[in-house]
This record gives sequence, C-alpha cells and structure tokens, in this order.
Amino acid sequence: MSRTEIERLRLEIHGAVQGVGFRPFVFRLAHELHVQGWVRNDPHGVFVEVEGRRETLERFLDRLPAERPPNAVLQSVEPTWLTAEGYQGFTIVESRGTSHPTAVVLPDLATCPDCLRELHDPRDHRYRYPFVNCTHCGPRFTIVRKLPYDRPHTTMRAFRLCPECRTEYEDPLDRRFHAQPNACPRCGPHIALWSPRGESLREGDAALREAEDALRPGKIVALKGLGGFHLVVDARNGDAVTELRRRKGRDEKPFAVMVRDLEAARQCCEVSPEAAELLASPQAPIVLLRRRETAEGEISDLIADEVAPGNPYLGLLLPSTPLHHLLLADLGFPVVATSGNLSDEPIAIDNLEAVERLGSIADLFLVHNRPIARHVDDSVVFVGAGAPRLLRRARGYAPLPVRLTRKVPAILALGGHLKNTVALSVGDNVFLSQHLGDMDTPRALAACERVIRDFLDLYDVEPAAVAHDLHPDYASTQMAGEWAARLAGSDASKPPQDPWERLLTGTPGSAAGAELPATGSSQPRIAVQHHHAHLASCLADCGEPGPALGVIWDGTGYGPDGTVWGGELLLGSATGYERVAHLAPFRLPGGEAAVVEPRRVALALLWEIEGDAALERDLPAVRAFARSERRLLGQMLDRGFHAPVTTSMGRLFDGVASLLDLHQARTFEGQAAMAVEHVAEGAGSWESADVGAYPLDIIGSESGPRILDWRPTITTLLDDQRRGVSAAIAAARFHNALIEAALGIAREVGEEAVALSGGCFQNRRLLEGLATRLRREGFRPLLHERVPANDGGLSLGQVAVAAARLETQGPKFPEHPETKGEPTCVSESPAS
Repeated sequence: MSRTEIERLRLEIHGAVQGVGFRPFVFRLAHELHVQGWVRNDPHGVFVEVEGRRETLERFLDRLPAERPPNAVLQSVEPTWLTAEGYQGFTIVESRGTSHPTAVVLPDLATCPDCLRELHDPRDHRYRYPFVNCTHCGPRFTIVRKLPYDRPHTTMRAFRLCPECRTEYEDPLDRRFHAQPNACPRCGPHIALWSPRGESLREGDAALREAEDALRPGKIVALKGLGGFHLVVDARNGDAVTELRRRKGRDEKPFAVMVRDLEAARQCCEVSPEAAELLASPQAPIVLLRRRETAEGEISDLIADEVAPGNPYLGLLLPSTPLHHLLLADLGFPVVATSGNLSDEPIAIDNLEAVERLGSIADLFLVHNRPIARHVDDSVVFVGAGAPRLLRRARGYAPLPVRLTRKVPAILALGGHLKNTVALSVGDNVFLSQHLGDMDTPRALAACERVIRDFLDLYDVEPAAVAHDLHPDYASTQMAGEWAARLAGSDASKPPQDPWERLLTGTPGSAAGAELPATGSSQPRIAVQHHHAHLASCLADCGEPGPALGVIWDGTGYGPDGTVWGGELLLGSATGYERVAHLAPFRLPGGEAAVVEPRRVALALLWEIEGDAALERDLPAVRAFARSERRLLGQMLDRGFHAPVTTSMGRLFDGVASLLDLHQARTFEGQAAMAVEHVAEGAGSWESADVGAYPLDIIGSESGPRILDWRPTITTLLDDQRRGVSAAIAAARFHNALIEAALGIAREVGEEAVALSGGCFQNRRLLEGLATRLRREGFRPLLHERVPANDGGLSLGQVAVAAARLETQGPKFPEHPETKGEPTCVSESPAS
C-alpha cells in the first residue's frame, strides 16, 4: 500500500472513558481492523490517532461508540482527518498531564460478575480476597487524587504490583490492563479487625470470620467500604437495631438493609423488573421498595420492624464490594448497613478517625489499609413515572457531570442547607459533588470545605463567580463569601474561616447582621433564589433551554419578599422567572418549632379558617396542646410575632399529617409528609375512580400571581373526618386536589413544557399523578433523572442561573437582589 493511499484519523474523545477499559478496547479494535497508530489518556479525555485506508478508518469510527465498554460514557467523539505520518503497529502510549483537566472521573462501580467468580473460586489466587477488581468494577472516584486517572495519582500508589499483577496490568488484552486498583493477596491492601480502642485483634480472612461471629448474636460492627464506614448489625434482630439507634442518636429514620442477592431482596420486598435492574446495576444504589405482605395481609417479618418503624417501604441494596459480598454470603441473613457516623455528621473514612468518632457505637471495627481519598455515601433511588429517580446522588453516580447545551464560564456553586451538594462548571460540563448532607454541624461544614478544595484541585480552574442560595443565613451562603474573597486573592489552598464558628459568634459577615463582601472586593457572588434554582436544575437535567412552567413544591426557600416560599409555580428559564401562582400564605407559629411539630402547622391552618375558634376545636392536633399553649400560639398567630409567613407545600403536607393524626411531631425531615403519601396508598392508585379530589380554588387577578387557596381543601377534609371517611381516602383526595390545581394553572399559562421539581416530588403518588395528567392533556412534563428533585440538585441550578447572568449582565451585576423587609425565613437550620 503506498503512502498516498493512507490517511490519518485523529479522535478527541470526551466523557467517562478513563478507568473503564477504554484504551484496551481501542487497542483490540485497531488490531482487528489492522490499522496503525496509538491511544493515550489525557487530563481532557482519550486521544487516538489511527492510520489506514479511508473506508477502514470510517468503520473504526463507526464501531468505536457502538461497541464501547459497558461502563464507558461518551459525551463526544471529535474526528479530524490529517495527512498520514507512517505509523508502524498500534500502541498504548503513556498518559500525559496538562493544566486544566476536563476528563470525567468515573464513579465507583460494584463488583462485576467476572471478579465475583474469582472471589468465590477456591482455585483462583484471588479466592476470598476482599479487594478483587478490574477495569469493569471497583473504586474510582474514592481513590483518585488528580488527573489523569493513573495509578501514581491514586491512593493505590503505595502498593507495589507483584510480577503476576504487573503482567496483567501491562497486557492490553487482559481485563486488568491499567486497572489502577489492581492487586492480589500478595501485593495489595488487606483487612484487619480492631477493638473500639484501635487495637489490632486479627488480620486477613480470620478478621472477617470473627466480625461475622460478632454480628450473629447482635453486636454492631463498623465496616470500612469504598467511600467510608458502614455500621452493620443483624437486620432481623429488633433489640440489636434498637441499640444501634440509641448509640447513633437516630430515633425513627429508616435504616438501609443490605441483602445477599436479588432472591433475598424478593423475599422481603416487592421487586419490579426496573427495581431489580437498579439493584444489580454497577451503581448498586439503595432502592426504595414496598415491603412484601404475607398471605394474611401482614408485612413480612423477615426484617425487624425497628429497621423502618411504621414505614411500609424499605431501602434495600446489594453488596457493592467484594468485602460486602463475602460478609453477606457467609452470614446468610440481611444486615442493616447505615452510614458510619453520628446523626447529621459526614461518614467516617479514616481508620483512626472512625475509632475516635464511632468508638461509642461499634463493638468492633473491620478496617483495611487502602486509603479513601474522599467520603462517598450510598446513593438512594426510587422508581417513579417509569424511570429511576434519585433521592441521594453519591456512590455509583457522582461525580459524573451534567452536560449543558453550551460552554459556560467556570462557576463554583455551593448549594443550599439541606441535602447539600456543590458543583463546578468546566466548559460545557457541570461536575456535581457527592451528597454532602445537611450543613448543621462543624464536621459537615468541614467536609464541604474539603470537597470544594478537592474539586478546584482536581480540575485546576479558577471560578469566574461563586453562586449560592439567596438565604442570607445559610452556612453555605457565608461560605460563598469566604471563598469568593479567597479566590480573588488567588489563594484557595487555605480554607476560609470556619463559617459555623462565625454563625455562632456573630463575627463580621455572619448571620448576626454584618454585610457580606462588597462588589469588587472579591470574585463576583451570585445569589440565586431557591425555587428559581430548582427550575433551572430541572431544565438543565432534561437538556431543555426553557421557558417552562415550573411546579416547584418543597419545604423551605427564601423568597425575595423576605417570606418562606415553597408552593410555587414559576414561568421562566435559567435567565429569569415570573411567579405566576403560589400557595395561599399561612403562618408558622414558633418558626423553627413548626418545622418539627406538624401540630403547630395544623393549628395555624385552622386559625386561618376559623380564627380564635380553632383553639377550641376537638381535634387531635388541637388537643395535643395544653390550653395555655393554645392561648400563646393564638397570640403569636394574631400578632404575627415569631410566626413567619409561608407558602410552603411541605408544611401544608405536615399540617394534613397532623389533622389526620398521623404525626403530631416528627423525628426526621419529611417524616410527616411521607406518612400522608403512604396512608393514601390504602385508597388504591392515584386515579381510582371512586376517590375524587378535594376542592382547591384558584383565585386572584390576571395582573398578579394566582393563589392556590387551600382553605376549602382543609374544610372539606374535616367534614370527611366527621362523616367517618378513612384517612386513606382523605389523603388520596388531598393528593388529587394538588394535582388538579397544578393542572389548572398549567391550562391558564399554556406553556407546553412543565418542570416538576422540589422535595415534594420525592412523593411517588404526586409525581406520577401529575405527570400522567399533564401528558394526557397535551403538556410535556419534565422530570429529574440525573440529579435529585430535592435540594441535592440546587447547585446545578445555581450554575445555570449564574452562567445566564454572566452572559447577559457581565461580571458587575448586583450580587444580592433587594428584598422587601427583613429576613423572616425558616431555614430548617439551628444556625438561623
């Protein structure tokens, strides 16, 4: 073949293509097609150059995305045709490091079938080795320290490969070619059993066996996994689970349960084909499933009631690491596998740190010596409206980016207060952090600081702006001010002053009233209204530019008028919005106290309808207060003292839970609203013909926002109670009232696209009911799939809004929109 008949094809490939066996795949494809050239990892992705006849190179280009490895995610393949160089053979060349990486770091992946076979094969030299992995599975995000993703840049750098593992690692035809965590019992990490004082008791398989012997009679074991520690206990043993609750400080919030396999999952829960696929996927998330009922209609007793008190659902997950697989196979029974932390703290990742923090909880510690680069919790998913819906985005999903429709400036977004995540835009990718939790403790804030530095170091960018929630008292807002000032000083290596300490002491810039840094003194700061961020997040998640009607229903969000928003219908896009409708306002007597006591919300709803007469009603919500307490609450409601105004849909759900006598107080966020959803299932599906809907009037003029008047809803619900209508029917009619009201506004507005976002759309009944009704009437519902509908998706929306403002207003737009009046917003944070 003459040189003139040969062409050169250069490919720049972006996406999750490092650590998934992509280069050996390219190597095998090149050899099969007899083309010459090379493939290389790069901080921006994978680069390929191949030479051959035009028709052969075109086949190579066609087959590359079609036959890619199963865990590879290709965002783009950019071809360039060039003059041939005369390459001889095809090689995998050494990775190259450059500044400003843009490559996608792959999430951690659950153990693949090939590695599982080796794990359980007595003839294999990796038999019962807790760290077996290959390019198709194992740790990625939790071990990488910098890009490109090569072994020297991971926490495996200290483990020198033995000759056999080195041969696998260097063989392009082996599935362990450049599997960065590759190891075996001779050269890799190992496990050990520690006492609560950090004393080493056993090592290797003997450590695992002794930990299992402790679990059988009901002991609690702290087990180090991929992204941190699990606290493990026998899920059948109610007394042991109760003791775990006491030690961990977690009263009633459900625990996750790990089962050996799908067969075990089906024994205790109803597992649909979609749920089975999720459970067994490489992401291996916790999946919310309805508990199986016995022939007599009772809930199966295979899992102790104490695991999820009063909850018809369980969060199930399958083992995601070889260590978990060995544990569950040996035990033969399900275990609670909850995050290794005290309530409201981040998960522990270091052995000595775990002993310090969990020594009062765990009876034994099953540890290992592979360092964890960053903490990552288990992801939580449910199947709703025909697709997986994320409740917590972490292991298996983070930090895969959401790709925007255009390139945007580098923006650091710090999310909100609850279910926090941070985000960083690089080009047209928005990299979302793993779930960070609630910003309620010094440890949580310190973990958030580490993640911010981690992202800035990993992607080596200087943000053009810092975005945050509009609420002035959120810890994340204070943190945004510190980071903006530090970035402007080009010294992001040092952490800013502890924002929690500043909130408690009232030092300058804190919630005590001092001003945040002025324009020009720091990087631009962009305050984004909470529900606008939800709308923008849903649009970005769905790849939609907008405009759309956003049905944004949640518990708390600071409004530009200084009140608590939460039952909003917004028309707009990332560029801006109009508040076209909202829930009729009511007061929250006691502010924060009303967030944790649904009875206060119920009393406030009754007071809006009946005034002082509500204080004498013979209802559970009223009887829950002493007469003197009622008088005090009545005065607060009458005078508006310590009773902020809200339009919160989440609080309306709480009030209904109290009126139905499901919960007068709650012990974890969302508990009361979940109870309303669950009890409604007793009335059948959301569209059962004999259920109907309560009236919920739409009032107001065309010149201002329409008002969703809930007063007829509550009045009719109380009438039903007097007639003996069941709580199930009442709860179902309440859901249907909300669906009909949202549909009514959609008809009035006439926008085809309708985005559903906010924490209330974690409610499967509400989500599926409204989405189905919208479709039937010709609307196009937009539902979250890649990020949660709850506040875990706020940081994505903040990036989108901030980018739009930078594009339209430039860098000198106002940092903080003017508000009407002083902040009176309930934040669900003790810092407020």
